[in-house]
Amino acid sequence: MEATKTATQSDCFSESAVAPQSLPAVSVIVSVADELDYVQTFHKKLLLWMQERQPSAEVIYVLNGSFPAVRRELESFVASDRRVKVIRFRSSFGEAAVLDAALELAQSERILYLTCRVRIDPDDVIRLSEKLESGPDMVVGVRTGRQDSRLNQWVSHLFNWIAGRITHLQLQDINSGVFVVRRQVLSSVPFYGNLNIFLPVMAQRQGFRIGEEPVAQLKGKFRTSFNPGDYMRRALDLISVVFLRNYTKKPLHFLGFLGLMFMAIGAAIDIYLFFYRLLGFGGIAGKPLLLLGTILFIIGIQMISIGLLGEIIIYTHAREIQDYNIEEIVESSCD
Repeated sequence: MEATKTATQSDCFSESAVAPQSLPAVSVIVSVADELDYVQTFHKKLLLWMQERQPSAEVIYVLNGSFPAVRRELESFVASDRRVKVIRFRSSFGEAAVLDAALELAQSERILYLTCRVRIDPDDVIRLSEKLESGPDMVVGVRTGRQDSRLNQWVSHLFNWIAGRITHLQLQDINSGVFVVRRQVLSSVPFYGNLNIFLPVMAQRQGFRIGEEPVAQLKGKFRTSFNPGDYMRRALDLISVVFLRNYTKKPLHFLGFLGLMFMAIGAAIDIYLFFYRLLGFGGIAGKPLLLLGTILFIIGIQMISIGLLGEIIIYTHAREIQDYNIEEIVESSCD
């Protein structure tokens, strides 16, 4: 998708001058919606850290929706520092789209990702960026001192427990929304839809090392969903990940199990009806149970097979699919 590029005039800071041939030490990707106060605090801490520790770092803010006040603030960041870029979506497209779009601009081999909705302490986010030096290929932040609602915390703990049992990757906070990762991991693991949450699971399947690090959560406004559909979608995503993780190269193992299960249920119903008629208990013509026993496994297998085959196709071609629309990219005009 073609995107408008906007260059802003600015007086560039001397600390921001990086040789054109050098690559940034780390690319910080920040997903932003309507979190103006947090963005302001985070950016101040980030600039201080860059000045003291990582002068060559770059920052890519992705505005995931239409929020004029946040947009103006982000553009002021670009105007004052050439290391900052802003991607603005025409509408909200989800965090997988945010990460994918920002990776097109990011230049570093080390990627630090943060979504502002979780309001992580900026100092801990910055500290997390240095954890790859100790060996892991991906380090996931674990929210401590949770400030969001009890419902959010309970659902999060339950989700992580279920995900750990099913995927065999025991992480405390797989959906924390903050991690640091080597670019090689993101290049090797396709992600789309909401499957960015499960990047650690898919990365481990590829043989990458996964670590965790505690990060503190700040007070603020948090979204609490009472819509059952949100939790159903998350459950379906989990099923998709289990299939993609274990059965993309052997789908018959999964589909065969379901086929045998449906066939067994259908056969049991038909055998029951056979003896029911044979022993003279009554006729079976026109009984709904006869129709159920005949077509139960056919409909079930067809529906599940189509869905899972669709997942395989999307997974295989995820890199070719762009389900977001960038309105403009704002960059500094400093040389």
